[in-house]
Amino acid sequence: MLIDVNAYTGHWPFRQLKNNSCETRFQLMQASGIDISVISNLNGVFYKNTQSANEELYDELKSNSNFGNRIIPFAVINPIYSGWKDDLKKCIDKMGMRGIRLHPLYHRYDLKNSNCIELVKYVRDLNLPVALSLRIVDSRASSWMDVETEWSLKDILPIIKEVPDAKYLILNVVNSLQIPDGENENGMATVRLDESEVQLLKKTNFLMDTSGRAMTDLDKMIALYGKEKFAYGSHSPILDNVTGLLRIESLRTEEADESVKNLLRFGNAKRFFNL
Repeated sequence: MLIDVNAYTGHWPFRQLKNNSCETRFQLMQASGIDISVISNLNGVFYKNTQSANEELYDELKSNSNFGNRIIPFAVINPIYSGWKDDLKKCIDKMGMRGIRLHPLYHRYDLKNSNCIELVKYVRDLNLPVALSLRIVDSRASSWMDVETEWSLKDILPIIKEVPDAKYLILNVVNSLQIPDGENENGMATVRLDESEVQLLKKTNFLMDTSGRAMTDLDKMIALYGKEKFAYGSHSPILDNVTGLLRIESLRTEEADESVKNLLRFGNAKRFFNL
């Protein structure tokens, strides 16, 4: 079994995407052996009213009964946009969304924003996950109109400190935590967490996907945070379906035996999403 915890439908204004509808995504899942995908609509990153993107995703899901058991929809919510509470209620109660996805860098708010904290607490009380992407595309080769910032794990700690008992889906982690501040072996800037921050994360109910650049150190990340904290994620269609899975399959036996690999392939996701 294989569960992808990080996928999208929709468009990216700075780059052509393929297989970016529920229908084509479903076909690719079939071809790639992916049983279940967690999906949100990329259009919600750029629409002024993110609810329009959620409605698009909902309408797509209704178009094919096969999607129901294979696609887990996440709502894109902007807590500084008027009406977000009504949007969230509609997404959960009517549309059956199974979590929310936040894009603070693109929607331009701080994770300490009171509306953001209120939103995360509300979702926590529903026992649903909050997804945070540390980046969507590589800033080094992005459009001049795109955001230039990439987050490290340190950047999402403010909301975890404010709501430590929520469920967090941490996606596309790009900065390794295994080496001192400065540059990693690939010449990329990195930010190291101090021991108290590492301990905070260890106590947090989070799942981190395998799509990010830092997952080249997956064995070290597992050793640091535990085998129950990671899951396969593709970041498709921005990235491919294969790379995130290869990071699991390439682990040596002494780094992860078959039972641990199964946790990463599907076991941790089944527990996290109550499947």
